[in-house]
Amino acid sequence: MPALTPDTIRTATETLSLLTDYLRESPDPEEALALVEPLLDEYTGLPVQLADTLRALARAVQDHPDTPRTPEVGLLIAELRTAAWEQADQHTLHYVVDGLRGLYGSAVATEPECGSCR
Repeated sequence: MPALTPDTIRTATETLSLLTDYLRESPDPEEALALVEPLLDEYTGLPVQLADTLRALARAVQDHPDTPRTPEVGLLIAELRTAAWEQADQHTLHYVVDGLRGLYGSAVATEPECGSCR
């Protein structure tokens, strides 16, 4: 696995920005769904991944020996965990994609894959 850097993460967010720009150009709905579908996969999609990332960040901050043990830091960690739960709740967006796929008669089927299989 290549080393993660702020630049590699920025590249991912830039890709999302390009997708948003593309979708604003009113592409064919089936093509748009095919591009968005991996982002909303119920197992590996963005809401699930972001929730996991926020929980991991909260754990990293909390477990680090140099982190001050103050009420303020405790509140920040709690807010990260709350945000993680809120993101995880968005995993149901894959049902919207299923509904749209049915609307447009797309036969695109997805199989859940683990993060390293993609």
